[in-house]
Amino acid sequence: MTIHPIATLALCTSLILPMPALAVARVGEPAPAFSATDTTGKTHALADYKGKYVVLEWVNPSCPFVVKHYSSGNMQSTQQQATGAGAVWLAVNSTAQSHHEYLEPAALGNWMNKQKASPSATLMDAAGSIGKAYGARTTPHMYIIDPQGTLIYAGAIDSKPSARIDDLAQASNYVKLGLSEAMAGKPLTTASTRAYGCSVKYE
Repeated sequence: MTIHPIATLALCTSLILPMPALAVARVGEPAPAFSATDTTGKTHALADYKGKYVVLEWVNPSCPFVVKHYSSGNMQSTQQQATGAGAVWLAVNSTAQSHHEYLEPAALGNWMNKQKASPSATLMDAAGSIGKAYGARTTPHMYIIDPQGTLIYAGAIDSKPSARIDDLAQASNYVKLGLSEAMAGKPLTTASTRAYGCSVKYE
């Protein structure tokens, strides 16, 4: 599926939008604690995964940039590499319940299943508390937390800020690279990047 750039601009408010002045997560500092239910009603807290690498992925099925990464299989392969190496992958949906793009938990869970996605869980954050704590501005917006609970990466999934599937072949996947380096005991070559995608649909 190839999405025309003009259509992309018409469908979604893309790239980084200004956020309210909030105390948000910063790379090199402790990741904000949170607790939320997933699409099946199970509660997950960041504290549950102390001692593991945790990847956070902001997701919205209505966003063409998200569709690009899922329809191509790029997000799924990134999830599989991470969880296969022992990391926990938490997809987060911060779309407000009042927004027309909001999906009920079962519907969002069904969409993820149809994509053959493999996150450890998909969390509902309709109030936006997790998203705002992390400063998540786009879908996707990616974060990596180390086993000590420190945020070690924040930003884009890759180096090509477009909704074109063809661009994936030339893109550097920051999440795959960052996790690989961190798990090998190396500092991240790229620890912070400019996220791209559709704006998170907060209340």
